[in-house]
Amino acid sequence: MFFSFTYRGIFYPCVLAHWYSRVDDAVNEDTRMWVVEQDFMLGKPCAAVLHLDSILRAVHLVPVYATSTFIPRRLSPSHSLDIFKAFYVNKYSDHHAFEIIR
Repeated sequence: MFFSFTYRGIFYPCVLAHWYSRVDDAVNEDTRMWVVEQDFMLGKPCAAVLHLDSILRAVHLVPVYATSTFIPRRLSPSHSLDIFKAFYVNKYSDHHAFEIIR
């Protein structure tokens, strides 16, 4: 979520970022992509407000589809972070991502 505020006459563009951590110490053998899961503390998602200048780039997360996971027919992209537990960090989305995400 992007937002901004002004404090003592200084404009601060910000983003609310949720934290994710790698599942393993190596990339997935089949996809060659990292698998991540959302971080929680005391049952609540770990998140932070960051200055927009501290963000290098957005990342494309692809759900890890488990065979035992029921996928609702009316699933919308805005709910996929709530439905799926793990995600691939897509380094194939463009050449910049491929160079940054190793």
